[in-house]
Amino acid sequence: MIRPFLATAVLSGAILCWMRARYVVVTVDGTSMQPAYRPGDRLLVRRTSADRLRQGDVVVVTASPATSPPYGAVGDRRWVVKRIAALPGEEVPSEVVRSVRQQTVPPGQLILLGDNSANSIDSRTAGYYAGDRVLGVVLRQLGR
Repeated sequence: MIRPFLATAVLSGAILCWMRARYVVVTVDGTSMQPAYRPGDRLLVRRTSADRLRQGDVVVVTASPATSPPYGAVGDRRWVVKRIAALPGEEVPSEVVRSVRQQTVPPGQLILLGDNSANSIDSRTAGYYAGDRVLGVVLRQLGR
């Protein structure tokens, strides 16, 4: 009787560890992604590397000093939620050219924009975001 319980507990623990290594839940704290996401919305994020990103993906990235104030925190890191506007090798969007002064996104860099341009610290003001600072891609909204 104890063995099936122990096997179930071990299997459940292994699944939980695997899920925590692949997924994280982030709570939105700011208005830069409105109307898509509002303060208090919880987002399911799949951890991923920069080489798997696509234009239009909403990503969670480590904030740089230029993107402070923080919009959320996981541990002692500060995170921001933004939409990918351009990937390495792609043309820099016209509204960002003035802040980066280039026509093409260099290797290892991303152009990220908030949906609420009036209230977003993003590539329009902070320039490029490093691709290696990506935590993951937003899969879906979980609610509040």
